[in-house]
Amino acid sequence: MEKFTVYTGKSVPLMNDNIDTDQLIPKQFLKAVDKKGFGKNLMFEWRYLNDDYEENPDFVFNKPEYRDATILVTGDNFGSGSSREHAAWALEDYGFRCVIAGSFSDIHYNNELKNGMLPIVQPLEVRQKLAALPAGEEITIDLPNQVIKSSAGEFPFERDITEISGFDNLHHAEGILKEALFNMKI
Repeated sequence: MEKFTVYTGKSVPLMNDNIDTDQLIPKQFLKAVDKKGFGKNLMFEWRYLNDDYEENPDFVFNKPEYRDATILVTGDNFGSGSSREHAAWALEDYGFRCVIAGSFSDIHYNNELKNGMLPIVQPLEVRQKLAALPAGEEITIDLPNQVIKSSAGEFPFERDITEISGFDNLHHAEGILKEALFNMKI
């Protein structure tokens, strides 16, 4: 997992409010415990017309000009609902590095951080400007200077930089175990 510092990527607008974790990754896909492979099922019920993965041509993620977007610009109350970390896994596996929303559920916000993504809270006015950018236009997220840079303007945000580690609990536990084994000289 790559540590987040300065990141430039293309954005996709999905300005819906109240996108919950059930919409992000439906319950039928929660059986796996490996973090990989969830991106295919991200927003399954919106992205696909049926269980055969026939794409919904009207859903914004399926439009050719947004397929390689890595920054999601969205509405208020993002990630509400259950506390499933699978939702953050699905976003990350799909390719998102940053989600810009009006607000986040606390648990989902922390799950994004633990999985190397950067959740950023911005007011509606800023999100509307970013959502209106032409498809394919890049946005830069400058974490050290805490600013979003785009042709629509520069927008500050506040973030405790120490909370962006780029490592989740599994990596942390693995590091602790390796250190303990080394100290025991096994």
